[in-house]
Amino acid sequence: MLNPIVLAVPVFLLMIVLEWMLGRARGQTLYRAADTVSSLGNGIASQLTGMFTKLFMLGIYTWIWQRAALFELSASSPWVWLAALLIYDFCYYWNHRLGHTVAVLWAAHAVHHSSEEYNLSTALRQTSTGFLFSWIFYLPMALLGFPPLVYVVVGLIDLLYQFWVHTRAVGRLGWFDRWFCSPSNHRVHHGQNDYCLDRNYGGILMVWDRLFGTFVEEREGEPIVYGVLGQLKSWSPWQANLRGYQQIWSDLRLADNWGDRLSIWFRHPSWRPAAAQRLAPKPAVDLTRFQPYAPPLRPGLERHGLEQLAVLLSLGVALLALQPFLAGAALVLGAVAVLAALVVLSRLLEGRAGDDGGEEQLRLALGLLAGLALAALETLPGLAADAPGWAAPLARAMGVLLALGSLWGWLRLAGALRRPGALT
Repeated sequence: MLNPIVLAVPVFLLMIVLEWMLGRARGQTLYRAADTVSSLGNGIASQLTGMFTKLFMLGIYTWIWQRAALFELSASSPWVWLAALLIYDFCYYWNHRLGHTVAVLWAAHAVHHSSEEYNLSTALRQTSTGFLFSWIFYLPMALLGFPPLVYVVVGLIDLLYQFWVHTRAVGRLGWFDRWFCSPSNHRVHHGQNDYCLDRNYGGILMVWDRLFGTFVEEREGEPIVYGVLGQLKSWSPWQANLRGYQQIWSDLRLADNWGDRLSIWFRHPSWRPAAAQRLAPKPAVDLTRFQPYAPPLRPGLERHGLEQLAVLLSLGVALLALQPFLAGAALVLGAVAVLAALVVLSRLLEGRAGDDGGEEQLRLALGLLAGLALAALETLPGLAADAPGWAAPLARAMGVLLALGSLWGWLRLAGALRRPGALT
């Protein structure tokens, strides 16, 4: 079965382009190239790690459903589907709410909030570590007897719905804002402003926020500052996904008693042990002085980043399409290669790869060799004998794309590094 995300990606990209064009027509800057590379890079990372973790989460759900379901619910009933969507959204509310108010859960979720822009690419900036605990919140559905197929499909519906609300291009929507998650409501959720913190958790419905006192309307005349309190200051998916755990571990090591060392995992993310605050104080956040993260770059490097992102995104989507037909070792190798390439590219866009771009040049050289090897193979190593006829040609096409993209990237990078223009 083809991963539905493979079919959704072209729609996502089309909508991102349309939003960017709309912003330009209105004279608005809705996108910054490096931030977009970072958001989509995190999305690729999330999907690639999901190839190895979603089966784990679904396996637990199925095991509970088979052994402990209280009711026999049929996937042939439309009422079962409607009830499942409603209950899933309720479970999502609590998963999302605790994901903002429990430190270890926030460590996984924070990556989604780390962009300081708010656009449709932000919707795709997803966690790679959410699988650790998020599955727990949906086990009530298994106990109630909702079949795994129903659980998976309504979860996908809930997730895909939330894509369109990540935009500044759509204003207030009147009555719709009162009852449903909308761009206005979700802009509040992504804000650092005091009134925005820990608000508007609903996935599809705002009913849950109204019931449990977490709803607030977007304020006119108070611009929202997006991102996380204490800037990430990195474009790297590695840093975005690990930073929250690193912060917990750092404060845990500074704590002077076991009560704090144990409770820090489950307290609000803003809480710190007294010893940690004393030994390594953090300044208060002053949003009036907020400056978006924007390390200076040589002219041409942002375009290089977007072009290389297109290549890596294509490779990631191809891996998702080939997943059911590839052996585990081949999947791991492909996923690690794409993830490593994203990290190296992010370092270039941060200005951390050296003035000669040596890391990126090495990555492109290896990409060229790997692409040529992949394009020359008759069949993909690890490809199942019963794989469909399009699988091997797709792998070869990706090899050609990787080789051409790497060669073009090397030429683009060389030109940018030789250019005498000032950093921008």
